[in-house]
Amino acid sequence: MKINTILFDLDGTLINTNDLIIESFLHTLNNYYPNKYQRADVLPFLGPTLYETFGSLNPEKMEEMVKVYRKFNHEQHDILVTEFETVFDTVKTLHEQGFKLGIVTTKIRDTVKMGLKLTKLDQFFDVVVTLDDVEHAKPHPEPILKALEQLGSSPEEAIMVGDNHHDVEAGKNAGTKTAGVSWSVKGREYISSHHPDYLLEKMSDILPIVGAE
Repeated sequence: MKINTILFDLDGTLINTNDLIIESFLHTLNNYYPNKYQRADVLPFLGPTLYETFGSLNPEKMEEMVKVYRKFNHEQHDILVTEFETVFDTVKTLHEQGFKLGIVTTKIRDTVKMGLKLTKLDQFFDVVVTLDDVEHAKPHPEPILKALEQLGSSPEEAIMVGDNHHDVEAGKNAGTKTAGVSWSVKGREYISSHHPDYLLEKMSDILPIVGAE
């Protein structure tokens, strides 16, 4: 069946929030565990929800740590967020050619809106499923199936694009095709080791895969 629906992760896939997220983690963790965490130490925290990450470190302080993280993250957002190569033009092309486009993210809606507005990508997406909209985050299939339902699409005609194994596994669990992005902050080898159906070197590589002109 021909692919007519493309679902994207947001952070590290459509927009370069890597520095923002890493700095937000370091700011928060150094607040509670001074000088214990370096940049490389927080890379495993990219992907899971904040509650999963901070809950695994300190269940009693989890809510408080999430608040500290989000406050810093919002304050620094427009300073540290940048765009990835070919993303805007690729998404624009897909939108103009009538593909159904959605975002499936583990972020809360307010932060998602900030990122989409800053990069002017907000005009292209019909559906955005955030952490606020689901009971189970990726890699559970619920967020993807919810997006597909809202778009009127079946898994067989969709592809999930992301930079993290949570994205690839969620796509597989939901029955979609999957594409990993080689610009994952965790590295090309990391994302390819989770065996997505396709590996993108830049976002425009998705165009021939889905038959866009």
